[in-house]
Amino acid sequence: MRFTLSFRRNGLLPLLLAGLLLVASQASAQAIPTPQTMIPSPPQLAATSWILMDADSGRVLVEHNADERLPPASLTKLMTAYLVERELDRGNISPQDQVPISEKAWRTGGSKMFIEVDTLVSVDELLKGIIIVSGNDASVAMAEHLAGGERPFADLMNQHATRLGMHNTNFVNATGLPDDNHYSSARDLALLSQHIINDYPEHYANYASKQFSYGGIEQPNRNRLLWRDNSVDGLKTGWTEAAGYCLVASAKRDDMRLISVVMGTASEEARAQETQKLLSYGFRYYETLKLYDAGAVLNTPRIWGGDKNELRVGVDRNVVMTVPRARNEELTAKLDIEADLTAPIEAGVRVGTMEVRQGDEVVGERPLVALENIEEGGLFKRFFDQVQRFFTNLIGGWFD
Repeated sequence: MRFTLSFRRNGLLPLLLAGLLLVASQASAQAIPTPQTMIPSPPQLAATSWILMDADSGRVLVEHNADERLPPASLTKLMTAYLVERELDRGNISPQDQVPISEKAWRTGGSKMFIEVDTLVSVDELLKGIIIVSGNDASVAMAEHLAGGERPFADLMNQHATRLGMHNTNFVNATGLPDDNHYSSARDLALLSQHIINDYPEHYANYASKQFSYGGIEQPNRNRLLWRDNSVDGLKTGWTEAAGYCLVASAKRDDMRLISVVMGTASEEARAQETQKLLSYGFRYYETLKLYDAGAVLNTPRIWGGDKNELRVGVDRNVVMTVPRARNEELTAKLDIEADLTAPIEAGVRVGTMEVRQGDEVVGERPLVALENIEEGGLFKRFFDQVQRFFTNLIGGWFD
C-alpha cells in the first residue's frame, strides 16, 4: 500500500490527511515548483578535511575528504567525555565521586588541568577539565577510574565507536597524544558530536563554558568562536604537529542546530575562520523542518483477524528534515505499508517505510511502526475476516 502526502511549513495539513490516505493507492506525479532560493557552491576551506551536518536530521550539507583517516589530536576527548557522560547517565558513577590521581595521570604531558598526584578530584571537575581546558591529566585519571587503565579504556572507546557507526576511527589512548594507529575522520567526529548533543543534553552546557578554574589556575576554552558568535555553544579544539589545528563546533539558531568539523588548518585563527564559513553557509541556505511528531498517526490500514479492524500506523520519534530554504512546498512523503497485516501485532513493530522527497531527490527515510497493540479476535471474528480477506484479494487481483 503506497500513499503520497504533501507538506507545508507547519507540517502536514491535518484536514486533508485522512481523505488523502483513504483514496490514494498509487503515488501521483506532482509538479515541482521553481526553487525560490538558489544554492551556491559550498565554501572551499584552507583545511585538510571538513564536514557540515545537521544535528537533528543527520543530513550532511557540505563535506570534503570527510572519511579520510587523520590524527584527531584532542578531538579524541569527545569520546572520553562521552563515555563519562554515559556512565553518569546510567548511574554507574556520580558527579561527586572522588577519583584518586595516579602518578601516570599527573605526569601526562600536553595540555593540563593541573591536578596533583595522590589527591582526590571529583568526577564533575575532571569532566569539566577534559571538556573545557582539554586536560590530558584529567582524561587519563578518568580512564583509570572507569576502566582500570588507559589501554582498557581505549578498548571501550573503540567498542563504542563501532556501536555509533564510526567506521574510520581507532583509539589507542584517551587524550589524542600522537600514535600512528590513533586516527579518526571528520564524518566520524560529527557523528560522535551528534550523539553527545542528543544523547546526554544535561551535560552539554559544559561545552559552552569559556573558562575553567582549578587549584587557583584559571584557563580559557580554546574555542575562539565562543566569544565571537553567540549561537556557538561547543564543542572541542585539538592540535598536534601532525594533526594541525582542528575544531569541532556546534551552533544553534532558531530551531536549527549544525555541527561542523574542520581538521588540519594552519593556526588557531584559521580553524575559527574556516569553521565560521561552514556554519554561515549552512544557516544561510538551509533550514530544518519538523514534519511529524513522534506518535503521529499517519495511516490506519486494515488489519485482519484482530479485535480491531484498523491499525494506527505512524512514527515513534520526531521526523525532521534539512532542506534548502524556501523550498518546503516541494516536500512529499510516500508511505509504503505492508499488505495483508494480520493480528496479533505489538506496538513498535515495523510495518512499513516512509520516504521523504524534495522534488526528485530522496532526502530521508524513516520506519513506520504500529502505534498500538492489536490482539487476536475471537474465533467467529477470525473466520469472518478470513472470508472477507479472500474475496477482497480476489477482487483486487482482477484490477492488478
